[in-house]
Parts: sequence; C-alpha cells; structure tokens
Amino acid sequence: MDITVLLAMSLIFIGAFIQTATGFGMAIVASPLLLYLSPEYIPGPIIIVGFFIALLNTYKYRTQISLHGLMKGILGLIPGTCAGAAILYFIDVGQLSVLLGTTVLIAVGTSLLPIKMEVTPRRLMLAGFFSGFLGTSSGIGGPPMALLLQHQKVEQIRANLAAFFLMSSTLSLLIQIPIGYMSIKHLLLALPLVPAGYAGHKLAISVLHRLSKKLVRNLSLSLCLVAGIGAVYSGLKVI
Repeated sequence: MDITVLLAMSLIFIGAFIQTATGFGMAIVASPLLLYLSPEYIPGPIIIVGFFIALLNTYKYRTQISLHGLMKGILGLIPGTCAGAAILYFIDVGQLSVLLGTTVLIAVGTSLLPIKMEVTPRRLMLAGFFSGFLGTSSGIGGPPMALLLQHQKVEQIRANLAAFFLMSSTLSLLIQIPIGYMSIKHLLLALPLVPAGYAGHKLAISVLHRLSKKLVRNLSLSLCLVAGIGAVYSGLKVI
C-alpha cells in the first residue's frame, strides 16, 4: 500500500478517535496534514469519512439528540453550504491551505477563551451558516457549532454535534457533486480511510470511560495548533 495512503489512514484514525471522544475534531486534526499529503483529500474524501463517523455517533447517542434545538442551526446550514461551495470556484490550493489553517487556528484560539454563550435561535442559525460555509469549503465545519454548544452536558454535546454533522456532511457532499469536488475518484480516495475512521471510533468507545476529557481536549488542541500553523505556512509558500 502506498505510504501516502497509510499516512492518511493514520491521520483519520487519530481524528476519528478524538471526534468520538470529544464530539468534534476529526477534520481539524486531519485536514491540514491531509492537504499536505494530497490536495485531493480536501474537502470531499474527508467529508465522506466525517459522514460515516457522524452516522455511527448519531446512532450511539440517539437518545440524547434534541432535533428541535438543532432546527435553527440546520436552517442556517443550507445557505452556508451554498456559500462554501461557491468559494471553491475562486480559490486555488494555496489559498485553500491558508483558509483551512486559519480556520483551525481561530478554532483553537476561541476554544481557549472563557466564553459562555447562551444558545439562542439566532446564534444557532449563525453557527449553522458558518459551519456549512467552512465545512463545504475546507472540510472543517465543527468549530462554530461546537463553540456554541460546548457548555452543554458531555453526552448532549456528542449527540447534537453528531446529528448536526450528519446533516451538514450530507448537504456538503450533495452540493459538491455538480461542481466537480465529489466524483468516483474522490470516493476511491475515501475508501481506505473509512475503515481507519471506524477503528478510531471503536477504540475511543472502548476506552472512553478511562479518558480524562481535559487530557483529550489538550492533546487535540496541541495537534490542531501544529497542523494549523503548518497549513498556513505551506499555503503561503505557494501563493
């Protein structure tokens, strides 16, 4: 097997582990380095894996999902997804790398701030819009919604984010088909990544009760920081 594919599978394994443990984070951890391995991994293939992991987590935490609370976010998701697809027409690989890295660094910075935002319908719509925009354009749609929901109970965070990501990844994949970012080639690229994502998910489930949420969060933020800086640097070199 090609070393690039093995490295991509390793990144997805780590990302899926973190996403299952914390509720989000797979794309933040994996996307910048996947883009470095091959631009074709972003955004389509990683969104396919994200859809699969979201499906698993939605089923696992289905009793904790609040669909009524997520509806406003889903309403914002639709125009955000369209805007994210539109921007893919106007940026090259270097600009995408800078966008992706900057998104990661902003997500890390905001997650460290002592902010506790009340969840309101308007904020859910805004978070949904930006999640759709970033998710479709870069594969990283988690931070806006995760930041808004971060003070809910852990089980509710995992459940509601999983349900939201299931919807957002579905919309992103559908809208990428007519603009050429989702094809048989992208499906084949994603094929070996899905089992790696499943393995990371299963490992997280098996050790979840032993993990400190703070430890997982600090580790994922450290990885994100390195990946984000690397993505911005590599993007600026080719612009």
